Amino acid sequence: MTIDLITQIMADAMYTVLITALPPLLISMLIGLLVSIFQTVTSIQEQTLTFVPKLLAIFLTLMLGGNWMLNNMIGFMEKLWSDFSIYIH
Repeated sequence: MTIDLITQIMADAMYTVLITALPPLLISMLIGLLVSIFQTVTSIQEQTLTFVPKLLAIFLTLMLGGNWMLNNMIGFMEKLWSDFSIYIH
């Protein structure tokens, strides 16, 4: 196993993690921004106000995109396991 192969595997793993985690993180960030703007406009300074909308939005995102996310991770793992004989040489 060469350094180039290890670097390629790590780059693929980081890309898979980034692409898989991006939708819930972006939704959470967008909901947080919208609630913060709402809090600023209405002068409500409640720290826990963002928790429930973020939780519901992430849950909905995982329900809608969970199949794609799981297939993305499964595809990466299948690629790793199919090339396993290359890695042990």
